[in-house]
Amino acid sequence: MKYLLGVCLLGASLFSPAARADERPASDSTARNYSTFKRSLAINGLMQLRYVYSLSDNVNINGVHFTDDNTTNTHNTNSFLLRRIRVNTRANINDHFDANILMNLAEFSGNSNSRVLENAFIRYHRSRSFNVQFGQFRPFFGPEDMLPADIIKSLDYSNQYNLFGASGWQSFQLGAAVYGDLNTTGRVPFHYYAGIYNGNNRNQVNDNDDRKNYYGRIEADLAKNVRIGLNAAEGSWVDQKGHAWGGDISATLPLSGRTKFELISEYKQGTNFAEYAAAKVDDRKAIGQYYNRGFYVFPNFRYECNLPRLRSVEFSSRYEYLQENYKINDNLRQTITPMVSFEFADDYYARLEVGCIIDMFDHNIPNSAQYNHTTGVLQVQVRF
Repeated sequence: MKYLLGVCLLGASLFSPAARADERPASDSTARNYSTFKRSLAINGLMQLRYVYSLSDNVNINGVHFTDDNTTNTHNTNSFLLRRIRVNTRANINDHFDANILMNLAEFSGNSNSRVLENAFIRYHRSRSFNVQFGQFRPFFGPEDMLPADIIKSLDYSNQYNLFGASGWQSFQLGAAVYGDLNTTGRVPFHYYAGIYNGNNRNQVNDNDDRKNYYGRIEADLAKNVRIGLNAAEGSWVDQKGHAWGGDISATLPLSGRTKFELISEYKQGTNFAEYAAAKVDDRKAIGQYYNRGFYVFPNFRYECNLPRLRSVEFSSRYEYLQENYKINDNLRQTITPMVSFEFADDYYARLEVGCIIDMFDHNIPNSAQYNHTTGVLQVQVRF
């Protein structure tokens, strides 16, 4: 995987000079000092507020089963929540450099240790075919990494995304990446991503070992609205090595003048470092026994109302198939998330979502989160 990063860097540098010449603004040719060229500062935010209600007996709002004599798990079955309170700052230093900071202030309401700060990176933009990013951000390891939380078409990211994030394959990590577009004028445009990062999750003082995680992703536009992607990664957790890989397809198909169908589907599998680290030392098996895999299918129907106060209505129902540790104590988890969304301002600037999360396991484990349950969710979102 480490050689893939070098190949991507070399390939991108071959393509970037022409692209840089094409993108140079007309006024660029007369400039002699680019210190403040196109300098700007933008601050925006997101608020996602929720009301959740457990629709299953003896299951709390976190999906954990409880009994009357169990005092370990909380018994609350409904609550108002601050899901995300994000503030994002982007500073364009000039036409090539920018800096980004993203904080989730909702993390202060819980255990904020090693949380709150999400993005903190500097980016060098040379051309469409060559960009370098350094700092803390989400590695480009699947379609969900390309989507900010404020425009995802469901209540939240998939269970698969959270599971792989716990093992350091996704979510916010500290490292560096290169990415860009290739063959943009050809019949099949390509997009590449490659990077290296610590792999021990966000806001850590140091890496927990001398090894690093390497990943690469390639996307191809098979048609105007159809894209496939493949990604692979190699990583470590202290003294253990592992790997992950996956593939996905996304498409947008217009059905009529106001209706369109959107689809994202992804399969991924990889080493479950989090489960390995949580196992008692005396009971630990070889790292190759800790493995997870899963896929999801996420269809979304969008109807453009184009009314002054109601811009669109969306209907979706994501289906997930997830085996968190299928070689040891496998307990298949299937999740269905039906949802209807009302958009009151374009580009999801004001949105109301109503839906539920239905979790089904092969076998129930009392007093745990592996227990069949349904949770109702009402979420209000504004961007600004």
